[in-house]
Amino acid sequence: MDILSIIILVLVVILIVLNIILLIKLKKPKDSTMDFLERLGRFEVNINKEINDLKDNLNKDMTIHFDKVNDKLELKLNEINNKVNTRIDENFEKTNKTFINVLERLSKIDEAQKKIDTLSVDIVSLENILTDKKTRGIFGEINLYNILKNVFGDKNDLIYKTQVKLSNGYIADSVIYAPDPLGTIAIDSKFPLENYRIMVDKKKSDEARSIAFKQFKIDVKKHIDAIHDKYIIEGETSDQAMMFIPAEAIFAEINAYHSDLIEYAYRKRVWLTSPTTLISTLTMILMIIQNIERDKYTSIIHEELNKLGIEFTRFKDRFDKLSKSVVTVNKDIEAFSITTDKIKKKFDSISTVKIKDDNLIDEDLL
Repeated sequence: MDILSIIILVLVVILIVLNIILLIKLKKPKDSTMDFLERLGRFEVNINKEINDLKDNLNKDMTIHFDKVNDKLELKLNEINNKVNTRIDENFEKTNKTFINVLERLSKIDEAQKKIDTLSVDIVSLENILTDKKTRGIFGEINLYNILKNVFGDKNDLIYKTQVKLSNGYIADSVIYAPDPLGTIAIDSKFPLENYRIMVDKKKSDEARSIAFKQFKIDVKKHIDAIHDKYIIEGETSDQAMMFIPAEAIFAEINAYHSDLIEYAYRKRVWLTSPTTLISTLTMILMIIQNIERDKYTSIIHEELNKLGIEFTRFKDRFDKLSKSVVTVNKDIEAFSITTDKIKKKFDSISTVKIKDDNLIDEDLL
């Protein structure tokens, strides 16, 4: 049962009760049952009419009310729908941007993964290269050549050369033509890797690492002896040479835990260098060469200035002589000018002479 039916029923009950009360008050003893029924019928008709009118009015009011409520609900729903659409569009745009960023990052991750794969292949290839002694030696020589080229420039034969054959028949990886007192310094690349790997590998047994430790010292000393014997030649090279170790880790290992090797190399006058220390050493040699060249050109400029001063002194002497000659000539010119003025005056006087009789000339003008 809806609310409207309940309201109508309540009103009908109230009207019936009121009419019954009214009839009871107005009823007389002489009134017959017919009159009561007649009145009751009219009352019922009136009640039904009033109920119908009330129902119509209520229907109209309810319709108007429902229309207003429906309009408000529709307006609210439209507003909510618009807001929802706006939020959906904004969220979709944000989601789209996020999706695009995710795609870009996935693309970058994919590129990075490809680079990592390539790098891993290169590392494996490098490890295979370093396993072989010959290819390891070539690797060290190439590193040495690149350092020389970066410091001194490409093919700067005045300062360095590569693969130089010495008088004893041995070929040095490189020779530096440094100024005195350094002189000609030979550089040879050495790469003692096998025993170093075993020595620092913690997966190996202590015994294996101890054996590798001793053998590593022997290997380095052999390289130092070879460089001393082959590349230090009296009267041809400097009394010292360089041993280039292309791995910073091995160089750091020697300096940190093998001071006896450093002392041994010092006694043999073989300087141990890594890529970093070699660059620093070569840069210092380059600065010394540049300073010597600058000083040499300074002395040349000073000598030329002295020569120019002598020439300028000669020029001054000759200019002074010329100036004196010019003064003398100037005096002669002035005297010559005076004479020409006198001659001109004579010519002017002659041009104004009056001819007398018998074509005689005035004797005063002669």
